[in-house]
Amino acid sequence: MTTRLANINDLSEIVAIYNETIASRMVTADTEEVSVEQKREWFNSHTANRPIYVYCEDEKVLAWLSYKSFYGRPAYDGTVEVSIYITSKAQGKGLGKKLMQFAQITAKQLDIKVLLGFIFSHNVPSIKLFKHFEFDVWGELPNVAIMDGTPYSLTIFGKHI
Repeated sequence: MTTRLANINDLSEIVAIYNETIASRMVTADTEEVSVEQKREWFNSHTANRPIYVYCEDEKVLAWLSYKSFYGRPAYDGTVEVSIYITSKAQGKGLGKKLMQFAQITAKQLDIKVLLGFIFSHNVPSIKLFKHFEFDVWGELPNVAIMDGTPYSLTIFGKHI
């Protein structure tokens, strides 16, 4: 088992894991599956300072995490959104905790000062993960997403590292 920088050859597995989450309406605001081609620009937008990592077992990608710059203004350079996605087959086995620990250690190496998580308020597993790592609720955006006619709220978690 290893965590390493993602490369373009991982993109199809990254997209497959992402697509697994869409139907649940708990993880992403995308409402339809995306293609590898649709995610290529997103993948290529990640830099050495805002990388994507994959967690692999026997060369199979089981999870990934990414850093995304917050708001795109220079004063926010030290603030990023962290996202963690785990294939359904590997959920509930402590992998989220391993990846969040890795994310925080790596963030310090990348000179990131603040980690943010944008989590649907009904996504209890993700909320528990962020709370376990002492992220605080920094904001609530009530009913900002409408999926299948149902409104969903977003909770913003933050932590200075």
